[in-house]
Amino acid sequence: MSLVYPFDEAATARVVIAEDGTLASWNEGARRLLGWTEAEILGKPARDLVADAAPQIRSDRWYGSVPLRHRDGRTVVVWLLVHHQWHPKSGPAHWLVVSPLERPTAGPPGDPLEVSVLAQTPCALAVYDEHLRLHSVNDAMARTLGLPQEEIRGLRLSEIGGKPQSEELERNALEVLSSGLPRDVQTYLRTGGEEEAHAWLARMTPVMDGTGRVRGVCMAAHDFTDSYLARERLQLVNEASVRIGSTLDVARTAQELADVCVPALADFVSVDLLDADEQSGDPPTRVTVPVGLRRIAHQSVNPGSPEAVVEPGEFDTYPASSPQADSLVAGRTTVASVAGGNLDQWLARSRARRERVQEYGIHSTMSVPIQARGTTLGVAVLTRFRRPDPFTPDDVLLAEEVTARAAVCIDNARRFSRERETALALQRSLLPRRLPRTAAVDAASRYLPAARAGVGGDWFDVIPLSGMRVAMVVGDVVGHGVQASATMGRLRTAVRTLADIDLAPDELLTHLDDLVVRLSEDGGGEAGRPGEVGATCVYAVYDPVSRKCTLARAGHPAPVMLHPGGAAHEVELPAGPPLGVGGLPFESTELYLPEGTLLAFYTNGLIWSRDRDAEVGRRLLREALDGHTGSLDATCDRALAALLPPDGIADDVALLLAGTRGLPAGRVATWDIPADPALVAPIRRQVGEQLATWRLEEVSFTAELVVSELVTNAIRYGARPIRLRLIHDTGTLICEVSDTSHTAPHLRRAKTWDEGGRGLLLVAQLTQRWGSRHTADGKTIWAELGVLDEDAVPGITP
Repeated sequence: MSLVYPFDEAATARVVIAEDGTLASWNEGARRLLGWTEAEILGKPARDLVADAAPQIRSDRWYGSVPLRHRDGRTVVVWLLVHHQWHPKSGPAHWLVVSPLERPTAGPPGDPLEVSVLAQTPCALAVYDEHLRLHSVNDAMARTLGLPQEEIRGLRLSEIGGKPQSEELERNALEVLSSGLPRDVQTYLRTGGEEEAHAWLARMTPVMDGTGRVRGVCMAAHDFTDSYLARERLQLVNEASVRIGSTLDVARTAQELADVCVPALADFVSVDLLDADEQSGDPPTRVTVPVGLRRIAHQSVNPGSPEAVVEPGEFDTYPASSPQADSLVAGRTTVASVAGGNLDQWLARSRARRERVQEYGIHSTMSVPIQARGTTLGVAVLTRFRRPDPFTPDDVLLAEEVTARAAVCIDNARRFSRERETALALQRSLLPRRLPRTAAVDAASRYLPAARAGVGGDWFDVIPLSGMRVAMVVGDVVGHGVQASATMGRLRTAVRTLADIDLAPDELLTHLDDLVVRLSEDGGGEAGRPGEVGATCVYAVYDPVSRKCTLARAGHPAPVMLHPGGAAHEVELPAGPPLGVGGLPFESTELYLPEGTLLAFYTNGLIWSRDRDAEVGRRLLREALDGHTGSLDATCDRALAALLPPDGIADDVALLLAGTRGLPAGRVATWDIPADPALVAPIRRQVGEQLATWRLEEVSFTAELVVSELVTNAIRYGARPIRLRLIHDTGTLICEVSDTSHTAPHLRRAKTWDEGGRGLLLVAQLTQRWGSRHTADGKTIWAELGVLDEDAVPGITP
């Protein structure tokens, strides 16, 4: 960067002499200063311009005050630079008349540019004139620069030191010269021919004459390398504490360790970890050679890390002579160098590493074990090749401090990953592996564990019920981890148990709420107060015969419904309190669903995001469902793509889609039964005729016997009205007898001399399943029989 000075360089007198000592060039500044024109002076000896009292000027380099002859005969004292330099026209030397002086050559006492304290102070001092050319330095500054005073006088800062640091100093000196205000500048550069750079604090102050005019700049240089390095190390440790451990991912944390150390501490850093034991999941308690390590991360000052022999994810074995093995076996940091011969044996075994060392000039390595909580996790190897200085004891302490911080983060990430894998395995084992095929609905589902917070307690289920009905449930347990997954499993089992006794949705949620309250109390919560266990849930029962769906929810998002040919909208359903809170009762809603209606049940993780309002998520879900074309799996994928961020989800996501079906009227037969046991025989004949219509003669005898027993029990022990219903679906025949009595039947074993009590036992032995369910009007006893698949019997149509 060029500098603009507060004086006109063109006005400076410049005289160029040829190699034979004659004047070769004369600029306008020299003409105004001495009065000679080019025609009068060019080609004449340069010595003719110097007065008799002039000191002896060396031909190579000289700086000082010189009296020159003016054209009118008077003497003009000037500051003169004799600078040995090649000139394109005249040869290898030229004079540069810097400025005229109006005072004696030696300078009176107190001259700002001739301060005697320069030679006495131990501080490195330099004085620059008003053109920012070096006027004088003391011995301390000369030793610092490593150059004799005679060679550097008259040079600018940018001509003495290396760039760009010296140019930065010169810019600040110009500001001091222009403003007259002092300034402190910190820089890091090499001086005196030393290999290592030093940190310098340059204090610049203006030098003024008696009139207050700024005549120059005084610069005092202070070496504060020790404190500078200490501050840099402290800054690196602080940066490590901030940057390392931003996530609970082992690979990401290892990469952050490598990134922090390059280039602040090394030119190439590799992080290798020991593989966990298959039984315990922990690294081996004892390290033996050869050591097997897996590369997790590395970083280099060169793009692409071309120095690496092993890529991330690859496994490699390190012999006893390698820095990795030596450090891990010893349990401490080891430093090795190529010059010291410490790496010869290892490099002799690995041609690839030997070529890398020669190609990139690797000269030093430092291996630091990664240890946390008494466990050795792996090793970090720091390598230098661009920096010429080897690792120092201070570097070892710094690397150990940074690695120790990273080791705790890596161990935390490792423990979290193991717990997450355990929770995920538990979660997937408790969730349905495949959804059952039912005559009521077609279903598809998706479950995605949280990427950052860990596996949660989201669950879903499709539960076949009696009478071809089906229950659908989606829930969300508060919290994450193994505990949440275990709680989810208990709740899912409880829902299946309560669904098996055919409870209405609102009653089922009431019983489930009591269970969560008890779980909370067992987990440490006080009676009557919400504890640490909590959950939300939505439960729905769909009947394909009546095509009615009854729903209830406990603090869970309402499902979204899409009628055939309509637009997706949320179901208006009372929210209810979350499970485990207690208090308000749950309310259910009954809806009529045309065949082909799409129901979407989901958890909060699908619609909620830190960067998006929940209402926006609901709108996106409705738009995704509006695009439903018949494939439930495709609709699931479209919804996830529209709602989930690409960088990972913050909470678990469960999505259950159900497309409803309706059972044709030809598959259902219903009779009203008179309360007369003598009329059971005609009912049996009507059942046989209906089975013949359905071409189910092979189960006619069994079905008539079951119907006879169920109807007889209803007439004897139930209350009018009594109704018989047969439902036929693929592979199943269902017999249902309903009455208005709420007395539940019980299966018992009759004694030898008992005349009755064998009816339900006979039903249980002749059918696949049987049971009872209570309704608002009474109860229903049902039994299922397996029949030949209708697809194998031609002529049967729905």
